[in-house]
Amino acid sequence: MMQVAYVSTYVPKKCGLATYTHHLRQSVDHAKVWKGKDPVIALVDEEEQRTVNEDNVWPLLKEHRAAYAKMANKLNYSKVSLVMLQHEFGIFGGEAGSYILDFVRTLKKPLITTFHTIFENPQEPYRSIQEEIAYRSERIIVMNRKAIAYLRNSFDIPEDKIVYIPHGTPVPKPQERDLLRSRMHWTNRKVIMTFGLLSRGKGIEMILEILPEVVRSVPAVLYAIVGQTHPEVKKREGESYRQQLQELIREKKLENHVTFVNRYINEEELIQHIAACDLYVTPYPGMQQITSGTLAYAVGLGRPVLSTPYNYAQDLLGEYQELLIPFDNRSKWLETTTKLLSTPDELKQWERRMERIGKQMRWPLVGSKHALLFARIVELAKERSLEAGGKKVVSVTG
Repeated sequence: MMQVAYVSTYVPKKCGLATYTHHLRQSVDHAKVWKGKDPVIALVDEEEQRTVNEDNVWPLLKEHRAAYAKMANKLNYSKVSLVMLQHEFGIFGGEAGSYILDFVRTLKKPLITTFHTIFENPQEPYRSIQEEIAYRSERIIVMNRKAIAYLRNSFDIPEDKIVYIPHGTPVPKPQERDLLRSRMHWTNRKVIMTFGLLSRGKGIEMILEILPEVVRSVPAVLYAIVGQTHPEVKKREGESYRQQLQELIREKKLENHVTFVNRYINEEELIQHIAACDLYVTPYPGMQQITSGTLAYAVGLGRPVLSTPYNYAQDLLGEYQELLIPFDNRSKWLETTTKLLSTPDELKQWERRMERIGKQMRWPLVGSKHALLFARIVELAKERSLEAGGKKVVSVTG
């Protein structure tokens, strides 16, 4: 019997990676040919450890270094066939998450790693950590095709070791859209939406700056800024940033054209908000972001989008350059936003184009691609084990 163990944060933790791993595990479970429940090694702190009550979720204390090698040994002598590591530097203990190296060095089962952060020019301490994880992984999964060249150039990784699988997204339910819009009181509005933990550097001010001109052409426009203030920002400065945005809204007389949803939004609510909006925007001034779960969700749900040309947006939307507008080109942002919101036929065309891209990103297909890859790597490990004399514990990477 085959078993896959996932290493990541995990629900009920309020964390994008936890939610991602939950959906990946669910979608692989629906697609896989093997039976049984695949375990999760969940990174937790001591308080979170007390809330773990699922038999197949094995807590790993983030800041306890000795726990990493101990967990790897537990896997080595378990029925687990393969380990799926979701890697983000910040979820592991040690400088830049270095404790995870104790885990991968001790592990003797085949390892597949998804890198959620990849640098074009990695610097220490991140460089050596990522390089060793890549070396010890049988396959590396990326969600951005540009990352293939980054990994190859930085670490001399063979291209056939890197697998592109898109970020998973929900399956849209277009029949529910009108009802959702009615519940949110958006029925007669043209809704632009941004989602994320509120903090500086997301480009929100730029949308507010152009919004008065948009209002002149599209009086029904409403800009929905969805998400609570980032916890770290709130610790440092309270709600001062949100208050600055509110002052800008008053200054520009936009009170009837901007709404804040200032609370924690669970995934179901996030999906409903994105599905109900008319235009989803990610106007980020920074260009290096390698993935964006919310932009992926918007495209996967078939919503028209506009974005600055940061790394992930370029990869996802590259065939439609007109949707990628530089942050400092406010006149183009104004022109394109106004045109889309005031031309229903054109907006509908963009819905169809996003639908075409989004079909390749939905969880059932993404789960199936992962399940096929898992089965292939386990089969390769069995073949190598037989060649090596039939040892039960297999080291694929040496």
